[in-house]
Amino acid sequence: MLKCNTPSGLVLVFFPLQCAGEENCVDTRTVYIGHKEPPPGAEAFIQQRFPDNRIVSSKYTFWNFVPKNMFEQFRRVANFYFLIIFLVQLIIDTPTSPITSGLPLFFVIIVTAIKQGYEDWLRHKADNAVNLCPVHVVQHGRVVRTQSRKLRVGDVVHVKQDETFPCDLILLSSSRDDGTCYVTTASLDGESSHKTYHAVQDTKAYKTEKEVACIHATIDCEQPQPDLYKFRGNINIYMGNEPVSRSLASQNLLLRGATLKNTEYIFGVAIYTGMESKMALNYQSKSQKRSAVEKSMNAYLVVYLCILISKAVINTVLKYVWQADPNKDEPWYNEKTETERQRHILIRAFTDFLAFMVLFNYIIPVSMYVTVEMQKFLGSYFIMWDDEMLDEELGERAVVNTSDLNEELGQVEYVFTDKTGTLTENNMEFIECCVDGTVYEPDAICNGQVMPGAADIDMIDTSPGPQARERAELFFRALCLCHTVQVKEEETVDGIKHGIHQGKSSSFYISSSPDEVALVEGMKRLGFTYLRLKDGQMEILNRDDEVERFELLEVLTFDSVRRRMSVIVRSSTGELYLFCKGADSSIFPRVISGKVEQVKARVEHNAVEGLRTLCVAYRPLSPEQYEQVCHLLTRAKLEFQDQDKLVAEAYDLIERDLILLGATAVEDRLQEKAADTIESLHKAGMKVWVLTGDKMETAAATCYASKLFRRSTQILELTTKRTEEQSLHDVLFELKRTVLRHYGTMPRDISSGLSSEYADYGLIIDGATLSAVMRPNQEDSNSGNYKEIFLEICRNCSAVLCCRMAPLQKAQIVKMIKTSKEHPITLAIGDGANDVSMILEAHVGIGIMGKEGRQAVRNSDYAIPKFKHLKKMLLVHGHYYYIRISELVQYFFYKNVCFIFPQFLYQFFCGFSQQPLYDTAYLTLYNISFTSLPILLYSLMEQHINMDILKKDPSLYRDIAKNSLLTWPIFIYWTVLGVYDAIVMFFGAYFLFDNTTFTSNGQMFGNWTFGTLVFTVLVFTVTFKLALDTHYWTWINHFVIWGSLVFFVVFSLLWGGIIWPFLNYQRMYYVFMQMLSSGPAWLSIILLITASLLPDVVKKVFWRALWPTTTERIQVGAAEHLDRALSLIYV
Repeated sequence: MLKCNTPSGLVLVFFPLQCAGEENCVDTRTVYIGHKEPPPGAEAFIQQRFPDNRIVSSKYTFWNFVPKNMFEQFRRVANFYFLIIFLVQLIIDTPTSPITSGLPLFFVIIVTAIKQGYEDWLRHKADNAVNLCPVHVVQHGRVVRTQSRKLRVGDVVHVKQDETFPCDLILLSSSRDDGTCYVTTASLDGESSHKTYHAVQDTKAYKTEKEVACIHATIDCEQPQPDLYKFRGNINIYMGNEPVSRSLASQNLLLRGATLKNTEYIFGVAIYTGMESKMALNYQSKSQKRSAVEKSMNAYLVVYLCILISKAVINTVLKYVWQADPNKDEPWYNEKTETERQRHILIRAFTDFLAFMVLFNYIIPVSMYVTVEMQKFLGSYFIMWDDEMLDEELGERAVVNTSDLNEELGQVEYVFTDKTGTLTENNMEFIECCVDGTVYEPDAICNGQVMPGAADIDMIDTSPGPQARERAELFFRALCLCHTVQVKEEETVDGIKHGIHQGKSSSFYISSSPDEVALVEGMKRLGFTYLRLKDGQMEILNRDDEVERFELLEVLTFDSVRRRMSVIVRSSTGELYLFCKGADSSIFPRVISGKVEQVKARVEHNAVEGLRTLCVAYRPLSPEQYEQVCHLLTRAKLEFQDQDKLVAEAYDLIERDLILLGATAVEDRLQEKAADTIESLHKAGMKVWVLTGDKMETAAATCYASKLFRRSTQILELTTKRTEEQSLHDVLFELKRTVLRHYGTMPRDISSGLSSEYADYGLIIDGATLSAVMRPNQEDSNSGNYKEIFLEICRNCSAVLCCRMAPLQKAQIVKMIKTSKEHPITLAIGDGANDVSMILEAHVGIGIMGKEGRQAVRNSDYAIPKFKHLKKMLLVHGHYYYIRISELVQYFFYKNVCFIFPQFLYQFFCGFSQQPLYDTAYLTLYNISFTSLPILLYSLMEQHINMDILKKDPSLYRDIAKNSLLTWPIFIYWTVLGVYDAIVMFFGAYFLFDNTTFTSNGQMFGNWTFGTLVFTVLVFTVTFKLALDTHYWTWINHFVIWGSLVFFVVFSLLWGGIIWPFLNYQRMYYVFMQMLSSGPAWLSIILLITASLLPDVVKKVFWRALWPTTTERIQVGAAEHLDRALSLIYV
């Protein structure tokens, strides 16, 4: 909070910069509070246009829904292809009715449009609820009620307690005397703690609407941007003899969607409205991620499109070869008409080519896309409904933010995890502090006197004298002052005192940082209690039960680059201090005195024990030095351009020449079953990397505790300390020789495997060394690229720890692995805002519902309450999803080959006349009704192995690794199987029909009966094959599989047994009944179905007996166990 007086008359003039390539676009905006023009001579009045406060999350309107939705749907290749086929059927004379292509396409388009229209209607409904809600604005000195959508930039808004802010506001004043207000931002970032915001220093005294209406000022601020925690601007106030300019920061900005708490009311001026508010900017969609299965599916589609074109070309060529043979007696029904004879042969050939394309187009499964989308959407609920992934303490379940990546959960090869709050509880407990080499523990308090804790360290002074006690008390005061902790509003000073005297240990502190709460709690246990911040005064209750007051002058906030924070305070005696706490790497280089070696030794000792450490230092300031500091900060904050850089430089100049006081140790316990989860991931064949900002010793201790590193693991270090002793080039090549010497004699599948008894190397690298490795143009003519060498080392390590990582470096690591030559599937998991970059970069991003806000959850693909839930998500749900959708994709292509290849063969027997083999109704309903539901249910319900076995035996995950069920050999197998079944169906029916009378009156069956027989065998064969592949049977499976066959039979009976008035001719009348009345037809159906399914049966019996996979061996073992159990029951 800025408390310094700004030099009188200081007015900033901004020169807007043109955006590159854009006209009339500036990087600042000017807001006129209350829409009042500035006084003459102050600055030019430029009227700017801003959007109103309407929130629009919907995609469509009543007028543009149809064209916009159709455009979006027909951008999909499959939909556009079938549209072209449908148009061809309308334009030229084709062998099949346009209904056969139009109806399935129409069904897909309508279902998708209804789904998207309903979802958009819900968005419209939610938008209206927000846009029409009442808000209060100040107009002409009165508070007037209006609708939220009518707010404009510059309006002064009045918000009461427990109301949400309708737009982004600059806080002008509040009901509190000090101009502060308390806000919760849970709807924005999930942080439920009460955050303090500050009014503008010169307007905080204006408490009524009439006073606020008299404010004459303008605000110059940056254009809207989505970062919730960054804001910069200035307010120019024209209410005195001289204009005054004040800097504005994020602590002055109240965000739309946040809620006012513990404050009666506030007045604020709207600066960002509607879709320019930070909340709206953060709702923009993330980049689309595509799974490996989707890529395989698209590749298969291209192959089948080529097969389709090849079939059409072959038939077109053979048709003209057939017609060119003078010895062939052309049937009368195949003779060319007069119009056809007059056409050019190329036009006729092209028309025939299109006709054959239409005839064979059903090989492209249009309904597969709808089925896949439904499978992903419905399947995602199995994760959200899983009671084993429910955290009762938090009351949270797993969340699916996108269902497009369900199957990718079964393909993960690399897991990148944060440490704090992900592997650990992020539930900090103060353990000890070290002041000038003396260790103090919270439990070592006797009669209110702080005593040194027992510690068996040589350097510790076990009999501190008065001077040491004075230093210790200064250390305790520093930790009671250097923080942003708040006291719960229901607590009072008297209540806190009473609780301390009664020995109550309950916490009454809240903060967005668990570390800070733990430190302040620790100080309370050591005799120094932080009471509150009131009117700029921080109050401390010391061990003598006396209240000490310090005026808070400046807060130099924490950031991940500096890795420290500071406060400047003035004691009741007028002494000025700068207290600073932060990571040891950021404090030690800035220290000029103190017992550095003793404190450093204790920090390293605690880090090895897995404790989180912070160092504390201070700097006494003279009034002159404080004025310089104040002037430095004022200039930096008032500079609009490059403000962040200038503020960082100012902090760097202020936080130096420090005197070291000591260090703290806080324990962050490992999460429940975190070690078991990591061990299971290793057994499943995944490499686990820990990416953390913690120091190496602390992170390494956590890695051992979580079984990322085993006691037998040989640790390889690639750290700054190592590269200071040797060049980076030498260290890299030495490590490479070490790992290759061990792995060079191993099979590649073992040495590249992620977890085996041979993989006993672990790598530790820090952020500084990683920057050197990743730096471009760092190549040596004798050594090659450092990055490739580093990757080679990592491939041969069972686990990698990256410490001292900045958020951007985490994303760089993930991208480096993701784009390596193997292109492995990556997963990133974390709980904090600093993990968002790697979560977005990875193929699959998972957020932990932790204590550091919900930014990771909001930006993730999936969210889980605890790290332990990752085990079931990958090993069970991921395994099932991949198996199911792989079978779905292969089965769709298989059944369409079975469907269309007899149509192709039939052309050789009808003179390539484009005569369809099947009736129009069968062509239309095959993929929509007869065969779609069984495979959809299979892809939702199938469990080829019991989930308990999958959890107990993580190695089964390896059987499906690297997209093993959608490889080209398996794809070819399914295609060949489809061709085989089609040949059996077609030629089996053909030879059984040849010269044979099937009816009682001696008549031969016609071509429609022949086609119906083939189609009947087809429907039963593909459905029985799915039944053979089903391992997990429920009543729903039985109902859908056998019900779909019953539906086919009933439909065929009705379609051929009734004269339908809307049909001009009914070629299928009585065909199905006549076929079923023939005994030989029944025999043919049974024989052909048996012959078609024979390869599947043979494969299941002999292949599994001779070359079983691990999964198949377990399936056999489970079946034998079930048989034994049943035999015991019946005996």
